[in-house]
Amino acid sequence: MKITLVTVGKIKEKFYRDAIGEFTKRLSRYCKLDIVEVADEKTPDNASEAENKKILMKEGERILAHVRENSYVIVLAIKGKMLDSVELSEKLDALAVSGKGDITFIIGGSLGLDEAVNQRADFLLSFSPMTFPHQLMRVILLEQIYRAFRISAKEPYHK
Repeated sequence: MKITLVTVGKIKEKFYRDAIGEFTKRLSRYCKLDIVEVADEKTPDNASEAENKKILMKEGERILAHVRENSYVIVLAIKGKMLDSVELSEKLDALAVSGKGDITFIIGGSLGLDEAVNQRADFLLSFSPMTFPHQLMRVILLEQIYRAFRISAKEPYHK
């Protein structure tokens, strides 16, 4: 299985980079993982709604440029469907069995995602109705993908 994670912005904090590196290493047993960071737009203080929409559109274009036509796209969205770890594992298994071995996960930037990105999604996934920093969300998502593969392989993993 090939998994691509497309995200907005760079990881600045070393502890996040270390955690991402650890899960990238662990996932190498189960899949080919590619992490793509697209540039984020500067958001001026007190930006108007029109300015925010323009920023989202630019970031959205950058994101979509990295989404392959045949990829199954899972967008992280607060209004998406919440799955527990076993359900995520079952979803990834079902995709693999149905021939969808190319999966792209998308995490937006501080303003979220342009509607064009949401429209490209095959599935909207929510981890919580709460908002998380997008840098931390990368770590959480990679950990959950790793957990999903462990569950699928019937390998032990703490609960």
